[in-house]
Amino acid sequence: FAALIVPTSFACGLGVALLVNSVRRGQAVFRSVFFVPTACSYVCASLIWRMGLFNGVRFGILNTIVGLFNIAPIAWTFSSPYVWVVLTSVRLWLQLGLIMILFLAGLQEIPVTLYEAARVDGAEHGWATFWHITFPLLRNTSIFVLFIQIIAAFQAFDEFYNILGTTQSGSSAGVGTRPPLWYLYNVAFGEQDYGRGSAGAFIIAGMILIVSIVQTGAFGLGRSEQS
Repeated sequence: FAALIVPTSFACGLGVALLVNSVRRGQAVFRSVFFVPTACSYVCASLIWRMGLFNGVRFGILNTIVGLFNIAPIAWTFSSPYVWVVLTSVRLWLQLGLIMILFLAGLQEIPVTLYEAARVDGAEHGWATFWHITFPLLRNTSIFVLFIQIIAAFQAFDEFYNILGTTQSGSSAGVGTRPPLWYLYNVAFGEQDYGRGSAGAFIIAGMILIVSIVQTGAFGLGRSEQS
């Protein structure tokens, strides 16, 4: 799940931020439109994805669309790899606005004089200025976005629980996958084994802490661009 959602949300959030930042009029409207989904409950969004968009029936919204291309109806939440489309898309829709706002803040901190100097030197506005000016100066923002996204992926629960069902093994979805928090939920509240559930919670917290420390050291979170 982390391997899918982290790079997808990073790329889409950065892309939307670049588009919104380039708008001269109505920028506040576009910021609001993309940010509003972050206020939606994960439970509500997951149920809408499961019973509305990806309900798997022949005349469901997504199956109607794929039917236009002569593709047979797909049981989205009961077969792999389609179930990962459901899980990734709902998390992307919910968190895209937050990532966009973070990148927008970083973009607005970049001095305009750097782009003017690049144009004087003959650099064309587009991929060249993005790769050599924009992206390097978004370094700290990019590291922070990756930092919070990896932690959030480790803590995934609502999407799996409400989209895949409530079985302990995940067999109802046909994917046989159990995120850590789902497993601990079933251990503590399903099997009433609170001791093992609490121990597992500490293990997950330790895993997140280790990954965070490694990522901070590897990418140098908080280090200035000049260093």
